[in-house]
Parts: sequence; structure tokens; C-alpha cells
Amino acid sequence: MQKRLTAAPVRRLLSCLLALLLLCAPWGTHAQGGEDVILGGRDATGTHGVIATGRAECTEIGLDILKRGGNAIDAAVAVGFALGVCEQQSSGIGGGGFMTLRLATGETFFVDFRDRSGAAASLDMWEVNPDGSVKNEENKIGGKAVAVPGDVKGLLYALETWGTMSRAEAMAPAIRMAEEGFTVSHITSRDIKDAYRAIIGYDSTAAIYLDEDLMPFEAGDTIRNPDLANTLRLIADQGEEVFYRGEIAERIVSAVQADGGCLTLEDFVAYQINVSSPVHGTYRGYDIYSSNLPSSGGTIILEMLNILENFDVGALDIESPAYFHLFSEVMKLCYADRAKYMGDPEYADVPVAGLLDKAYARTLADRIDPDKSQTYEAGDPWPFESDSTTSYSILDAAGNMVAVTKTVDATFASALVAEGTGVLLNDTLYDFSTDPLSPNLVAGNKRPLSSMSPTLVTREGKPVLALGAPGSTRIISGVMQVISKVIDHGMDVQDAIDAVRMHDDFGTLILERRVGEETIEALRTMGHEVNASEVWFTFPCVQAVARLADGTLRGAADPRRDGQAAAY
Repeated sequence: MQKRLTAAPVRRLLSCLLALLLLCAPWGTHAQGGEDVILGGRDATGTHGVIATGRAECTEIGLDILKRGGNAIDAAVAVGFALGVCEQQSSGIGGGGFMTLRLATGETFFVDFRDRSGAAASLDMWEVNPDGSVKNEENKIGGKAVAVPGDVKGLLYALETWGTMSRAEAMAPAIRMAEEGFTVSHITSRDIKDAYRAIIGYDSTAAIYLDEDLMPFEAGDTIRNPDLANTLRLIADQGEEVFYRGEIAERIVSAVQADGGCLTLEDFVAYQINVSSPVHGTYRGYDIYSSNLPSSGGTIILEMLNILENFDVGALDIESPAYFHLFSEVMKLCYADRAKYMGDPEYADVPVAGLLDKAYARTLADRIDPDKSQTYEAGDPWPFESDSTTSYSILDAAGNMVAVTKTVDATFASALVAEGTGVLLNDTLYDFSTDPLSPNLVAGNKRPLSSMSPTLVTREGKPVLALGAPGSTRIISGVMQVISKVIDHGMDVQDAIDAVRMHDDFGTLILERRVGEETIEALRTMGHEVNASEVWFTFPCVQAVARLADGTLRGAADPRRDGQAAAY
């Protein structure tokens, strides 16, 4: 049973003062601006295999798998488990995700291993405030925020279906990392400090992420998680059964129920992944494959690109007011549709075909004024109907390509580690709406709407690009911008990732401050409310791999995070 900490046994005055500051700071906020972003040295070029992830050590793990004869799926599984050790605050076996893959044969698949709410989940679990927020953030922190994790089942399904290696081979690097420890990065240290108030509320979580004085680890320190190593070892030995029907499930359910949650062992036994075709569309002669529902990402990315196809984007300077204005209007139109129509298709009728229809996109494009910012209501796609996350991308020599995006939801998720497991549990229920009229309303056995968008691009049947990103709703706009820059402007994929990023979903054009003040003022003159407070966004952080026309493989990693590409 979890025990709330009541006092920190701090032995040094400095630690006491810092703890007080962290406890008083608003949770989930950190210094903005990104002035410490390091450019250069993140990309890679090769001919046999290429990989880009959010952590250099995980990139090396994936590259080693490829060098030892594993395919892109083997590498994706090994990287997925390893990231769940050193980036457990963002992803891990306590969460879930999506995988979009294309085999060398040309077959494409979308693997949905998104977390699913327990059968007893309902709006009545929480006390909802008049503004729609949940009292005491119980949908975000603690047992009442936790859904059944899908990560283990999803990764092992991919390995067993398309991989070539055994569980023991694929999981060995993650087990070793959990046992021996990993080096705390600047980003990880920042994340621990941001979530300090939540972490210190649970003994088993504090034991992993705080030092002996209950202070956050600093960059350069080492974190070990022997309980997680044991959990991973059990999974490697016994498979998914031990996680969904055995002792690990029992410990997770016990921890969640002791903290007020409603998950049961029956919920774990009932959990299933979904395997389907990815959503598919075209953009200027390229084929785009991306995440299907319950992710909104793939559909909305394609809707945005369909609208952009009505404009000569390549003729625009990528840092001009006209460029940012056009992309802002496109984003606002599509995010309005996302909010109105999208949810778990098992519970809501979603007009995906209409949203993807190019004729519908033309009606939206016609609403854009080239000189003036506007506010948009959702369109009507029905007449066009015919029928803190991580991301990484891999291409192998045979032509298999994989993009994976995984999450435990918010940074440090529910903050609840199931005692004895080392597993940080998701707060996926936070992704549900509390609006009774929303298609994304919380309910039992339901998957919440997501923005995760692992995406593949091909041309004439050949791999071109695999990419994805963490970053909530900014994932969609971030991935779309990189695709457009590569296709419309012929940019190198690393340059496309490094370029000035923007986002607009609720009527505020958020823009990296690296653009000139004249551009910002021009956008304001056009009627945009502009927020340019960050030099670099803290998210989304795009990781991408590309195959060039001559067959050369390129990897690109986002400097906004600890990203690193490698190739051979």
C-alpha cells in the first residue's frame, strides 16, 4: 500500500530551502525560452540503417540491434523498452502508444496500444468544478487517473509478429540500463523538479527520482531502478501474461485501488490492442500514412496538408508573415474540427472520410483571408463522407520503416509508482473530457482521444520519411510543418526540424522568438494574437529518419530535447 510522505528528512539547510522553493512552485511549469538549446551534431548519415530517438543511449541501443542483424521492428521494440527506463517520466510500460510501420513488402500497419479506462470509469469518479476542471486534479495525479497500460502488449505484439529477435535479446539493453543506471540529463532533471510536489507524495516514486535527502537528481547524476529491472526480467522470461494476468498486474491494481482508483484485475485481463491500417492520404504526389483513431493526429495532419495543397506554399519564405499567417489559419480550421468531431470510434461516429476529403479541404481553403486572421467554427465534413510522450523513427537496409510515439501522458504521469515494480503509472484518464456533450467524454472501457502522430511518407512505393514527436496537441502541427518543409521547400530533414516552429489551435499564434520583431508586428497587424515568449519551443520535439533519392539514409533529431540520430 502506498504511503503519503508527511515530512522530508532533510539533513542539510540548503536542501531544506530548495525543497521549500520546489514545493511552492507551480507544478508542471519550468523556465521558458530554450536558450540552452544546442544545435549541431544531432544528425547522421548512413547506407544500412538509421535511427533517431530522444536519448543518445537509446539511439545507440537501436543502432546496435540493426548492426547485429535485427530489423527495424526489433530495434523499435528494444528502443521502446529502453526509453521506458531512462525517460519513464514520458513513456514506459506504465503507459501506451501507437506504432505506424511499413514493411519492405509495402504492407502498412497501425498498432494501437493506447491505454484503456477500467470498466468502472465514469465522470462520477471525480468532483468536477463549474469550469470543467477536476477538484484536486484527481484525473491527473494518483490512482483515479490511471488506465490499463498497453505498452507491454503492443511492443511484444510487434516483436512477435514482424521482428526476428527473442524477447530476451530485445529487452536485455533495457534491463541492463535499469539495473546499472542511466545518466540524468538536463531535461530529466528539469522534469523531476517540475513534478517535485507530486513525486514527493509517494514513497516508491520518491525512492527512484529523489536522492537520499529527497531532493531532485541533477544532470550528471545516476538513477537506478532495480525494481523495474526485475519487472522487465519477468516480462522477458514469461511474456505479457505476467503483466496482464500475473504478479505485476496484481501489484499495479493494488497500488491504484489503495489510492482511490477503480482498476481491477479483470480490466487487465480484458485489455486488447487494435491492429488496423493507418490513415492514408496524398500530398503533392507523396503518400502519407499516419495514426488512425483514437488518435486524431493522422487525420488532422492529412486535413491540414489537404488545405495547404490549395496554396503555393513553396513560393513563401518560411519565416515570412504570409507563411506564418497561412499556417495559423489552416491550424485553426483543423483544430476546430478536431474538437467537435473526434473521439474513440467505438463510442462516437467520427466522419474520418469527410475530414480527409480533398473537396472538403477546398471548402476550408476558400474560407481563408490571405490578409486577415479569423476565428473559425468547425466545418461540416458529413456531406463528404463516403464510407511531458516520446517518439522515435527507424529505417533499415531492407526498407522496413517504423515510427513510434509512446506516452504515460503528462510529465511524470500520475506520479504513482506501483510498489515493488518500479513502474510509473500513466495518468491517461486526464485525456478524457469532462464535458457530457463531448465525443471524448470519460467512460468505462474507453480510449481517450490522442494527438500522437507517428507518420510515414513514401513516393512511388519507396520510403521517404518516418517521423513523430511528443508534445500534446502540438504534435500534430509540428509533424505537419516538418513534412511540408521537406516536400514544399526541399529542405534537409535536420534543417526542417531546426527551423522556426509555430502553433495555433485556440486563436493564439505561438511562435518561436527567433523570428524578427518586424514579422511579429506584421502578424499582429493582420489581427493575430501572437505569443513569442520562447526562443525555442520546449515541445514538440520531432525525431525523423529519411531516405534520399540516391538511397542514402539520413537521421535527424530535435535540438529542443535530448534527441540524437545515428546511422551506419
